[in-house]
Amino acid sequence: MRRVGVLLAVAMYVALPATAGYAAVPKNSGPPEDPGRATLVWGDCPPVEVAGVARDPRQQCARLSVPLDYRAPHGRTITVEVSRIATAKPGQRRGVLLFNPGGPGGSGLDFPDQLLPVLPTAVTDAYDLIGFDPRGIGYSTPVTCGIPAGTPPDLVLPYPAPDGSIDRNVAYGQQIAQSCAQLSGDLLPYVTTANTARDMDRIRAALGESKLSYLGYSYGTYLGAVYTTLFPQRSDRILLDSAVDPNLVWYQLWRTWDQAIALRLPDFTAWTAARDATYHLGATQAAVQATYDALGARFDRDPVTLPNGLVVDGNLVRELTRSALYNDLLFPTLATEWAQLTALPVGATPPPAVAAAIAALRPTSQPSDGTAQLPADNDTAALYTVVCDDVAWPRSLATYTRNVATGRRLFPDTAGMPDNLWPCAFWPTRPIEPPVAVTDRGPRNVLVLQNLRDPATAWVSGFGLREAMGKRAAFVSVDQGGHGAYLITDAPCVADIATAFLTTGALPGHDTFCPGQSPDTVSPLVARPVVRLPGL
Repeated sequence: MRRVGVLLAVAMYVALPATAGYAAVPKNSGPPEDPGRATLVWGDCPPVEVAGVARDPRQQCARLSVPLDYRAPHGRTITVEVSRIATAKPGQRRGVLLFNPGGPGGSGLDFPDQLLPVLPTAVTDAYDLIGFDPRGIGYSTPVTCGIPAGTPPDLVLPYPAPDGSIDRNVAYGQQIAQSCAQLSGDLLPYVTTANTARDMDRIRAALGESKLSYLGYSYGTYLGAVYTTLFPQRSDRILLDSAVDPNLVWYQLWRTWDQAIALRLPDFTAWTAARDATYHLGATQAAVQATYDALGARFDRDPVTLPNGLVVDGNLVRELTRSALYNDLLFPTLATEWAQLTALPVGATPPPAVAAAIAALRPTSQPSDGTAQLPADNDTAALYTVVCDDVAWPRSLATYTRNVATGRRLFPDTAGMPDNLWPCAFWPTRPIEPPVAVTDRGPRNVLVLQNLRDPATAWVSGFGLREAMGKRAAFVSVDQGGHGAYLITDAPCVADIATAFLTTGALPGHDTFCPGQSPDTVSPLVARPVVRLPGL
């Protein structure tokens, strides 16, 4: 789902009969301060995974061995690929800043390169920038579920049928859960957020650092919260942007998308209504909303098939829209696509640009130069694996049927998708440990940033993380839409707070409200680089 701001990953998970009966991992179990004196041997990096990334010539990469199962630290190992861009001013170096772009399933090896054009010099001078592919992802030991390349986007994200039936989603979920088990073997149960956090501490130790600073977006906020909970005294400055409520993972977190889209879509309808002379989609928000409703209903009723075989129905129109709400910069493109679809004769094939945008909703993890030997479905497989391994999902199909019906009635813009089942409902193994309980125990060294109208991690989710972390965290609400605040949008207030935190450690004394950017200030497209976040 590679729109700006949306790279959905789905990860895969294979059955391990021996998982039942394992003792729970102790809460602070992780590597000792010097876990085997592991070192990183820096050299050339593998091919770029994310298209359009221009690597800094200073970037080096290394491979680190970590335990597959931290309860058996001397048993089988897997590898984690790590990158480093060293500060150009060693005399001003404070330490290391590790990044995660989100997902779950997003490759983070080149994420520091993606942020370099917008990272303040004060930050790049103070830190070595550290990227990594989390376990199961990319050039780290990867998972795969054998998801066919032509899988429709409305199965990857579980949109019900136009009549509300979830039978198609059930069949897909059963098939993928079984395929994950067959293809990823004994790797699957261990691709968890808690184990990735433990890997992060191995990276810290291998870098020779006593503490780790961190910048995580979206899913990366949950990963960062788990890390600083497991290793509070090894955490330096922890910046969490667009936050996951740790008490909602994962099914209930997805269900917050209903509210999140309902709050975010009016940003777009208002922007479009003000430009009715250009797009002819309606001169009021209500009129633009009616256009959207009619567009979805029309393609539900009369779907069309693209030359590549992809069937464009109302759900793909909805997903085209949902994915574009991640960034104000996509508003002109989305309005143009709506206008072209609205003007399209019934049964006609959408124009090439619109067809290409819809086809691009299909997930893929092929590297930009095509030379890397990675499972083609790795990002999607990794998403499924993490969210299915972290916590058990409801097994009752009646639960999903009931919730989908309620979601469709109350939140028609998302058509019941957030309330539907994932392959997790049929996952062949149970979680190897309970989710880490994120609490307020530890130093006050966490900054949580949250847009008011985030379409992926709703404000209530960000506030949920702030509540869980209590006195440890400062919380900044930003009056804007879109997914991601710091470095993602042009909002000076939040940028100043976040940069000051990373460079001086200063935190607001109390929860803070910041004005944000207006869509009117970023359209037509401006020269500001667009940072791609893997989207929840």
